[in-house]
Amino acid sequence: MRQGMTEPGRLLVGLTTMVLMALATTAAQAGLGVIDGIAGPTFNLSAGTAHIATPDGDRPLIWGYGVGGVPQYPGPTLIVNQGDTVTINLTNSLPHPTSIVFPGQGDDPATPADESVTASGGTCPGASGCLLTDEAAPGGGPVTYTFTATHAGTYMYHSGTNVELQVEMGLFGAIIVRPSGFDYADRATRTAYGHPDTDYVAEYLYMMSEMDPIVHQKVELGMYDQIDMTTYSPRLWFLNGRAAPDTLYYGSLAPYTQSVPWLPNQPYNALPVTHPGERVLVRFIAASHHIHPPHLHGNNWEQIAIDGRLLTTTPEDQGATGAGPDLRRSGNTHATAPLKTYDAIWDWTGEDLGFDIYGTAADGLPHTCNEIADTDPSPGSAGFDPVTHEYCPDHGKPLPVILPEFQDLTLGASWSGTPFLG
Repeated sequence: MRQGMTEPGRLLVGLTTMVLMALATTAAQAGLGVIDGIAGPTFNLSAGTAHIATPDGDRPLIWGYGVGGVPQYPGPTLIVNQGDTVTINLTNSLPHPTSIVFPGQGDDPATPADESVTASGGTCPGASGCLLTDEAAPGGGPVTYTFTATHAGTYMYHSGTNVELQVEMGLFGAIIVRPSGFDYADRATRTAYGHPDTDYVAEYLYMMSEMDPIVHQKVELGMYDQIDMTTYSPRLWFLNGRAAPDTLYYGSLAPYTQSVPWLPNQPYNALPVTHPGERVLVRFIAASHHIHPPHLHGNNWEQIAIDGRLLTTTPEDQGATGAGPDLRRSGNTHATAPLKTYDAIWDWTGEDLGFDIYGTAADGLPHTCNEIADTDPSPGSAGFDPVTHEYCPDHGKPLPVILPEFQDLTLGASWSGTPFLG
């Protein structure tokens, strides 16, 4: 769906698995395009309980990682640099043991043994010791996990204890490893994997999860013996810990602050912001039991990486001097498998939409298109304003919306007549 904008030159593009929305508000300009998170390389996390809000008016119990004793759904996004020695100290306020594992860290055959994930200070219940990693006992800790962030990319972390149940309850989060030499203020170094083919202007994180409220109710009531994950049936689906329309709400843009006061344990929105023609990096993480198909309307992305590794002919060659994502694939829908990560880059131009993306003078948004000619020979720039990236053949054309008759309106969902019905 498309709605009018309040400021020329800016598009807000909201991605869900159902609809691509273009909106604009004056307040949503500065500070977006950078993923909210906390910088490392040392993190002090705690595991605890909270209740989150869902659009159906429910408040299901969750277990979440957090800092300062505030559990989050999902846990804090941890941001480190390639080559960092990362340390995570975990304390546990849950009534059950818990832990953290770090898929993609220290599991590369080329990685020296001293760069694998290590854990200390925890317990290993059972005669066979730790199955996956050290655990923090109820009310215990800290357990210290250490690894070297050898590869740039997008990763997740999650509980390694009773994984099926504890991930469902919310014990998961994202890890972003910046490539060597990364400096967000320097546009030339702003890449996902250190290679120029992975450069971008803005980046966004989409952590997809789901919830079966019955499981959460049984946990809250202590009915663990009645939890059967073979009958798991999700009824709520989340982006960054929120279900629509809560995905669009934001407040403070400072990292790790509650975005809106009514969602104190769900600090991350899912509203991307970009100019037309800019390259946008989207980091997908599937913290779910089921496959989910994130989808763009009227646009394709190029998938460049899976599980923190570039799609290259030679997977071991990831650096700026090696191969780029030469096996990247284009598409507008991708099936994201459970506990996997995917990176994609896309840009939205508005070419041949048939209407002016910035509105018309009648909308109170006067602007020019500098009369760019369709015959501009520059690759990818024919017909586009070099400043606003507007497709000039559509300059001044009104949005083709047919307003419905009053008798066609309904309470709840309705069609506005826009050609961009999601």
